[in-house]
Amino acid sequence: MPAGYRRQLYRDDAVVLRVQKLGESDRIVTLLTRRHGRLRAVARGVRRTSSRFGARLEPFGHIDLQLAGSPEGLGSSLHSVSQVEAVSLYGKSFLTDYPRFTAASAICETAERLTPVEREPALRLFQLTLGALKALAAGEHSGSLVLDAYLLRAMSFAGWAPAITECAVCGTPGQHAAFSVPAGGAVCPDCRPPGSAHPSPDTLGLMSALTSGDWTLADASAPSVRRECSGLVAAHLQWHMERALRSLPLVDRRELKP
Repeated sequence: MPAGYRRQLYRDDAVVLRVQKLGESDRIVTLLTRRHGRLRAVARGVRRTSSRFGARLEPFGHIDLQLAGSPEGLGSSLHSVSQVEAVSLYGKSFLTDYPRFTAASAICETAERLTPVEREPALRLFQLTLGALKALAAGEHSGSLVLDAYLLRAMSFAGWAPAITECAVCGTPGQHAAFSVPAGGAVCPDCRPPGSAHPSPDTLGLMSALTSGDWTLADASAPSVRRECSGLVAAHLQWHMERALRSLPLVDRRELKP
């Protein structure tokens, strides 16, 4: 620990991405914060039944908290949680709804993977993650659609947005008939590499609607179009991440009424 360093208290609001058991009564909580990016903190005693704020430190919740540690990254990489207030505990709205629960799990795992450097501010991703969890809790749209909209916009945040309305290789505008994940999205006949997929025009239209937030078009899409869209989105994301998401194969994409 650097000479003269003393742990300081600071506040931030955060989305709880993941929790892990530590010892008999503690937890390590992975947070995506508004001002300080992703960080990990120890919440001591929260697994005891007498804990004052254990229920507030569950995945998918939006919380306001006080942390002990250095926002600049001095000293230990693990901060300590000293106070927590619930803003919106979204997870309570879908803990018994498996499709929405698994969609939320994939959203939080993606947010964690897209913030590999701790304490690096990621305000746009924080707002995007918070909005997606809020949409799942509201239940106005299919959980599968909310997840795919989040993944498409998160890839834009990371610089991996698939080309949809122009050729990914030459930039020729238009809705092209082929889609190549290695090439970066839709491709024209001249640039189409071997092995390209040939999704339906409605599938590319759905991807465009989810990216732009056209929920009227998205909600009216057919189940077969949603399944094809989900496959392309998942393939594109995991190709650029260069590793699979553990939670994505568990997502239940049954079409239930929102």
